[in-house]
Formats: sequence, C-alpha cells, structure tokens
Amino acid sequence: MSGHSKWHNIQAKKGKADAARGKIFTKLGRELLIAVKQGGPDPFGNSKLKDVIAKCKAANMPNDTINNAIKKASGEGNQANYEEVIYEGYGPNGVAVIVNANTDNRNRTASDVRHVFDKAGGNLGTSGCVSYMFNKKGVIVIEKALTTMDEEELMMLALDAGAEDFNSSEEVYEITTEPSDFTSVREKLEEAGLTFLEAEVQMIPTTTVVLDEAAQEKMERLIERLEDLDDVMDVYHNWEE
Repeated sequence: MSGHSKWHNIQAKKGKADAARGKIFTKLGRELLIAVKQGGPDPFGNSKLKDVIAKCKAANMPNDTINNAIKKASGEGNQANYEEVIYEGYGPNGVAVIVNANTDNRNRTASDVRHVFDKAGGNLGTSGCVSYMFNKKGVIVIEKALTTMDEEELMMLALDAGAEDFNSSEEVYEITTEPSDFTSVREKLEEAGLTFLEAEVQMIPTTTVVLDEAAQEKMERLIERLEDLDDVMDVYHNWEE
C-alpha cells in the first residue's frame, strides 16, 4: 500500500482495485464498525468516523453502502467486536514492513500473518522493530485528470489549509499533512469540490530500500498475500518500488 513511485500507473492500480472491490468494501465496512463503536454513528461528533468515510469515498464505496454499514454498526443487535492490531516484520533483503489489521481473533490473525511472512522468506518481528523507520502522516492524493484546478492554485489552497507538503508527479498531486491536521485539510479540499484517489493517515518510510529483480518478485508476493488476508487493512513498507 505504501512506497515511493506509488502512483506511476493509475490505470493499472484502478484495474486491480476494481477486481478486488468486494473485498475492499468488506474491509472498509469493518473500519466503519470500529469507528462507530469507538465514537458513535454521527460523523460530525466522531472525527475518526469522518476520516474513515473519506477513505471509503476515495475507494468509490457508494454512499448507500457507507450509510448502511454505519446503521448496522450502531444497531443494538450488532455484537461484532473488532480491534485494531499492528504487526511489524521484515521482508526480503530486510525490507521493513508494517501490517495494520482489524480482528476479532488475535491468535488467528497473528498466525495468518506469520505464515505469510515465513512463506515469502521474511519474518515477523516484535513490536517497535521497524516502526521507528516510519513517520505517521496524512496523505491525500488527487488525480490530475479529475481536477480543473491548476497546480499553483491547488498548492496554495492545500498549504493555506495547513498541509505540510505538496508534490506534483506526472499523474497526481500528493498532499502530506501532520496527522493532527489531516481532517481539517481534507475538509477544506472537499469544500473546494475536490475528490480524492486516496485520503488517509499512513506510515511513510524515512528511508527506502532498492531490491534486485528476484527480491522484487518475493516482495510483491509478500504484499499481495498479506493484502489477501481478510483481517489485514493496510500494508506499509520501505521498498522503493
């Protein structure tokens, strides 16, 4: 999910996302459930829920699906009890990997994640073993083809709203914020009519690792297998893709 040069081929990314949309929506539904359980069903009084809704919209989750998930999560009969768990480990050639999961069974999820690491030639580490190599940042990605706002205008809007950094690549604008400023910056951009390819708080690597072709294939398999696990929400790494 994370790494430099992430948006070099948007169409390929979209095709892959479309193919996995059902699974993505199921995972996002679980995030909505956790947010509602923690802070209630009203996004105006629950900033975490508001941010998860933005993440859902960036993934093209229909409003009806979002609203139904929130209603289901706030219903008295919903006894689902998920918690957020973070795993840290190493991929091929010592690539640092962080896995965010939402689970109702820690033992099952830990076993599944460990199995994937072992099979890919990596290993699951202890808490804190790689997180020091990442910074938590809000990331908002806007596809250039979907906005009429020019680069300078968008950059000034983002920076005035409190963004930390603004970068332009061939196909996208990427806006970075401190986690505490993420919600307010995203809301300012939404008010200006902008839509997002991605909008969430992520773990951004402070240094990156370059891999040879054989190690790249192993790393790709590790990421794909982790993302295929039902409980895994996000996979962050410091591989320079």
